[in-house]
Amino acid sequence: IQLVESGGGLVQPGGSLRISCTASGISGNLFSYYGMGWFRQAPGKEREFVAGISSRNGRTTQFADAVKDRFTISRDNAKNTAYLEMTNLTPDDTAVYTCVAKYRVDGLGNVEDWSYWGQGTQVTVSS
Repeated sequence: IQLVESGGGLVQPGGSLRISCTASGISGNLFSYYGMGWFRQAPGKEREFVAGISSRNGRTTQFADAVKDRFTISRDNAKNTAYLEMTNLTPDDTAVYTCVAKYRVDGLGNVEDWSYWGQGTQVTVSS
């Protein structure tokens, strides 16, 4: 499958932004059986897990401590799309955000282990 991110850009500190990830190359309703997630990598830092959502109804979500209570992850299976809603952004959130996916019927499993990766979208938080 192919993952394409969109919605990145420049936002002021304290602002909000929603980025999207649309999957293609999946037939029928198979997207619903993929867990989805986001990673980010800031300049000079290692890539880190940000958030994940389980397949089907997305009952299970998991967040990095740094973004918990500020970020929300969701999915729209009819649109083959996952979203990351980011609020109260700070300059420390500046990074390239990359969408990930893996086939998994339930739960998230190891959130460091994903099968498919997008190209990433830049999010810059600056005044």
